[in-house]
Amino acid sequence: MNRITESSFRSLDAQSLDAKSSSPWTAVWIGLFVRIAYMTLARTWRMRPYDHHFAFGYEMGRIAQAIATGYGYADPFRGHTGPTAWVPPLYPWILAGDFRLFGVYSALSAWMILAFDCVLNALIVLAVWEIAARCFNRNVAWWSAWVWALYPAAMQYAIKSVWEMTLTTFLFSWVLVLTLRMRRIGDAALSTKPNPGSTIKRWAFFGLLWGLIALSNPALCLFLPVAGLWIVGGSPRRLWPRQIGCAALAALIFIACLVPWTWRDWRVFHHFIPLRDNLGVEVYLGNGPGATGLLMEYDHPFQAPDQLRLYRQMGEYSYSHWRGDLAKRIILANPGRFLVLCLKRAYYFWFSVPHPGDEGFINEYGRNLNFQFTSLVGLFGLALALRRRIPAAWLFFWAFLLLPLTYYAVTVHARFRHPLEPLIAILAVYLFQSAEKSREVRWLRRGAAART
Repeated sequence: MNRITESSFRSLDAQSLDAKSSSPWTAVWIGLFVRIAYMTLARTWRMRPYDHHFAFGYEMGRIAQAIATGYGYADPFRGHTGPTAWVPPLYPWILAGDFRLFGVYSALSAWMILAFDCVLNALIVLAVWEIAARCFNRNVAWWSAWVWALYPAAMQYAIKSVWEMTLTTFLFSWVLVLTLRMRRIGDAALSTKPNPGSTIKRWAFFGLLWGLIALSNPALCLFLPVAGLWIVGGSPRRLWPRQIGCAALAALIFIACLVPWTWRDWRVFHHFIPLRDNLGVEVYLGNGPGATGLLMEYDHPFQAPDQLRLYRQMGEYSYSHWRGDLAKRIILANPGRFLVLCLKRAYYFWFSVPHPGDEGFINEYGRNLNFQFTSLVGLFGLALALRRRIPAAWLFFWAFLLLPLTYYAVTVHARFRHPLEPLIAILAVYLFQSAEKSREVRWLRRGAAART
């Protein structure tokens, strides 16, 4: 009876895979069409002109304006405040190119940068498909690809937000794909051409991708050592010396990506600033007097005239270190309060950040419910993958553990979860497909028992 049941189930699953093994490019093109169409017809490219178009990219938009108009990488707030390292440089430079080609804060430049984000977001479909196919099966891959292509929450930042989330998520998704390829996870299931594994070229590309991630959002770099060690650890012991040498090459390329920016910061500020210098400000605004776990934007230089005046007078580097020193004293004076704020931010990261505004109860409730539901099914899917010892499940575990750590200590926003959302989509599909399979197995067993 068990043989009948198992063979029937395998046949059912194989038919499902055959029906759903079409190229993920169909989902890419449809997803891209939906994003561009919505962004265009809903006119999300119409940026509010309030405060001289500050909502068009915020600090990144201001810096891009300065670059495009000849002031260099400077002026993150109102007026000309001088050179800055407030945010990492990759996205502001891309936005500056958009401004140079299509006009500073113009409607066309807004449409073009959002279209660029839509393309990146749609191409994540391919990464989602390959991660799911390598770690689970093509059925999970098919559903995951279409979820990412058509689920509104997956595209929300690409179609309306001029910031680095989509670029960072795109880079992180593809570095995960490269990591799986280098570890040779799922090669047999994909039935592709022979996979060379962790070659020197792939290690070099690994270092380059992580360099770009660091220049986009350095908070993700906490995961870099885990990914590198996971690749090396998956090689036969006799190959470890060679793999360690290749990993050292990747590290050199990673550092080489950061050196020009670090050197520029040294020349401008006369201090060592690897990527950005606003950490002290952010820590204070997340943990200072009156903090609730969220960023106290009312005391931020972009809103508070007195803080902008201090920023101008002291200079960016001194201002950030001054507020950072204040934050350290506050935290050390009351570590219990800091721990409570960290726990609140951890809750907000996974179960919905409070959203001030006038959206109304229904909209806010729906947004919170969607955020909480996707977090729960993603975490349950991860737990199931760990229990069943799915390939790369522990890699995903470390991503879920490490990527939010910086935000727990500083501040939190719904967009900070976005780099994990491709994995959340895959693990959610895996969870529901596993439940469906369990139901089918029970149904087949009952039918086989009745026939015997």
